[in-house]
Amino acid sequence: MDTFEEIRVKGFADEYIDPSLDLFAEIEKLKKEKNAIILAHYYQEADIQDIADYIGDSLGLSQQAAKTDADVIVFAGVHFMAETAKILSPQKKVLLPDSKAGCSLADSCPPHLFKKFKAQYPDHLVITYVNCTAELKAMSDIVCTSSNAIQIVESLPPEQGIIFGPDRNLGKYVAKKTGRNLVLWNGACMVHEIFSREKITKLKERYPAAKFIAHPECEESILEMADYIGSTTGLLNYVTKNPAQAFIVATESGILHQMQRDNPAKTFIPAPPTNACACNDCPHMKRNTLEKLYLCMKNELPEIFVPQHIIVKAVKPIERMLEISARLGL
Repeated sequence: MDTFEEIRVKGFADEYIDPSLDLFAEIEKLKKEKNAIILAHYYQEADIQDIADYIGDSLGLSQQAAKTDADVIVFAGVHFMAETAKILSPQKKVLLPDSKAGCSLADSCPPHLFKKFKAQYPDHLVITYVNCTAELKAMSDIVCTSSNAIQIVESLPPEQGIIFGPDRNLGKYVAKKTGRNLVLWNGACMVHEIFSREKITKLKERYPAAKFIAHPECEESILEMADYIGSTTGLLNYVTKNPAQAFIVATESGILHQMQRDNPAKTFIPAPPTNACACNDCPHMKRNTLEKLYLCMKNELPEIFVPQHIIVKAVKPIERMLEISARLGL
């Protein structure tokens, strides 16, 4: 087994695994032995989604992390998601298969710079998208997800000034839908910023009956083309309920696994990005693998820690989000 320091540097436990080992069976065994739960985001690889106890978007994962009675939470996602679980369940052990699984959106908003930005608007409330660091959440009044951002903004008095960060694209979308004048931090997600309007237009010509659906983290020029805009859960519900037989999907490609599993007779086409490889995978989400998940559970490393003073401040805006969501039935 790697030492704690080796795991800290690499970001994951790296040891030999017998290729004949049934990792699915071993992980199930470890779950029972350790009273562990695996929470996975829709953007994880298919094997991880299939072994998870709960698969969801950021809101659903936060709700699960808050109410689970497991002793160990294994978070198959990215770092800020595991931090959120630790903030909501500080007494539990929270594990992340690869601690280097970061987030380009979270990285686009360094807390020390946001602090200066926030100081320019002393009368404004701060709403931060959940895709941010624990330090940023600790500076916030309310946290939101793409599932509830519009409703949370609408729950505040019309005259209340609001700072919204870190995603400018989601912020612009929320401002447009609510008619509110939001002060936006200039951050973005690398995956949702690279979709090609030109290539999508050509794809729509090839599949004229296909519905084009997009996540609100996409740029405005992409959202203007969409038949439907929604969170990952919203997109999943839409393709199940809509009678169309083909969908062009503008979000991280991991979601296509659930879409296909729930709707085996329908066709799902990933929206093409501007890059040459024609893939729209999040390199951070895809750092997690079934092997890393197994070793993480076996060794109970890497473990996620959040300083107590950050937990005390960050839990309040997250709980406020969960309260508003529960009140609105989200």
